[in-house]
Amino acid sequence: MRRIILPVCSAIVFHMAPLLVAAPINIVWIVIEDASPHLGCYGETAVSTPIIDQLARDGIRCTSAFVTAPVCSPSRSAMVSGMYQMTLGAHNHRSQIESGKGGGNRLYFDSYRVPQTIKLIPQLFAEAGYYVTNRSKTDYNFVAPEKLYRSSNWKDAEADQPIFAQFQLKGGKNRNAASYADPATVTLPPYYPDDPVLRQDWAKYLDSWVQTDKDVAAILSDLQAAGRLDSTAIFLWTDHGVSHVRGKQFLYDEGIHVPMIVRLPGNANAGTLRNDIIQHIDVAAASLALADIDIPDYVQGRDFLAADHTARQFVFSGRDRCDETVDIIRAVRNSRYKYIRNFMSHVPQTQPSQYKDGKKIMQTMRKLHAAGKLTDIQARPFAPQRPPEELYDLQKDPHELVNLATSPQHAKRVTAMRGVLYNRMLDIRDMGLIPEPILEDAGLHAGSKYHAFKGEGKTAQTKRLIAVITAGEAGDSNALLEFADSRDPSTRYWAAVWLGVNRSGRGTLQKLIADDIPAVRVAAAQALVKLGDKIQLRLLIDHIDDPNLLVGMYALRAVEKLGDAGKTYRAQIAAAQKSPYEFSRRIARRLTGKWK
Repeated sequence: MRRIILPVCSAIVFHMAPLLVAAPINIVWIVIEDASPHLGCYGETAVSTPIIDQLARDGIRCTSAFVTAPVCSPSRSAMVSGMYQMTLGAHNHRSQIESGKGGGNRLYFDSYRVPQTIKLIPQLFAEAGYYVTNRSKTDYNFVAPEKLYRSSNWKDAEADQPIFAQFQLKGGKNRNAASYADPATVTLPPYYPDDPVLRQDWAKYLDSWVQTDKDVAAILSDLQAAGRLDSTAIFLWTDHGVSHVRGKQFLYDEGIHVPMIVRLPGNANAGTLRNDIIQHIDVAAASLALADIDIPDYVQGRDFLAADHTARQFVFSGRDRCDETVDIIRAVRNSRYKYIRNFMSHVPQTQPSQYKDGKKIMQTMRKLHAAGKLTDIQARPFAPQRPPEELYDLQKDPHELVNLATSPQHAKRVTAMRGVLYNRMLDIRDMGLIPEPILEDAGLHAGSKYHAFKGEGKTAQTKRLIAVITAGEAGDSNALLEFADSRDPSTRYWAAVWLGVNRSGRGTLQKLIADDIPAVRVAAAQALVKLGDKIQLRLLIDHIDDPNLLVGMYALRAVEKLGDAGKTYRAQIAAAQKSPYEFSRRIARRLTGKWK
């Protein structure tokens, strides 16, 4: 028999009755796609969500829950492992897996396998005798172990066998839901223009919550009919925020702040309000603890339902490559302030993206921007560069509109939060600053990315990569020239990138185009073309068919960023539309269409 006593973390004091459980607890995860906390229980009034609102009244509603990644596959990879995606090496969205988007290069699949030393959460439940199911999406950034799930239907379990069941609901992706919200009366965030297209899109997004509420009702009804509801712990949250310009794929709260509701067996501790910071990987640890399964040391989530739980002071989140769009952003957030570090501040937020550019909302905003009809705040995503650092006072500025990072009044806070972020990157062995083509090879040789980054000297490497990027942002050419001579290829890569941004170091770049590492050669060639040495375009074209498919994508990306310079090789670019790597094909299609 297990006694679980939950802590009180609320502005309202509730009687916290202990939960006594004799039989095994069933665990259910309800994971909703592309949605922020626009529910009645979180204050939304444009639509009604009575079932989820009741679930919140019957359980625990968390007001400060966040995901560790603002896009599907890294978030889900973290969810199912209980680990930060950048520790596991699953931080780049839609990596090369055996099927689905991305994919195509079996030579590198070993780089994406989960090490045998790490058991995913479903495996741990299965070993404990649970019937483990998933309906129906995975979308993990790794080659998953075989038979990770028994089936898609928990009803196939024996009546006396406990279940660990995941439900993946379409949520905000369902823009065909019946209409409830009035586009004329919805409230858009101030960083979006008041435009009919955006109003209609936001209303349809809110409508999706109504359908989701019905989907949740069906799940609860089935559990009740099977006699399992009262012995089931239900966790409900979303994989990230709403899919909008500043939401999905970015580290503003619209991208990482999610609803989270926990209903315990027998409605134990009903009506509890949790205001402390919770990360979605904490669900993994809490679920294992509820099932009385030992939490492995490698699980980085915390059991936030434990009686001795110590509240997190900070949430840590990261955004990396999303499909064909390469970016590296990290953020730490406490209850009041958020610090964002843009490690690729030399490129705009709205880099070319087939996924985002295919949306009417993005097309509309681009047209309005071109016509000069956006305010300065609304136009920020289209600026050619970004500030390396952002700091927001979320109490005074919940929409994250006023960047305080350069304010002398907040200099000490920026320094302190920068230190927190860098230390967290070191503590969790964040491998995000290693260029993906280089990490790809390292993972292949080590047997997995996770093992590749466990070796000695990796902390020093991360510090050095932060230093070379910082030198580039400061325009410190002398430091970049020294970094370009490093024995570490990742350091040489970033030195080449920033020499190109600062248009300096031609002689050093000429040496780097003969580097042993293809990704370094690509970065150096791109920089030299920017300096006027157009003959190096040939080097970029020659790398499109590299056996490491990420090298090819980086080469195509370099050509795209050089504007029309690559038109000379339009035939070779057009041929890349048949690349085995989907994201290379996307860039090639864009360029081919542009140059017709």
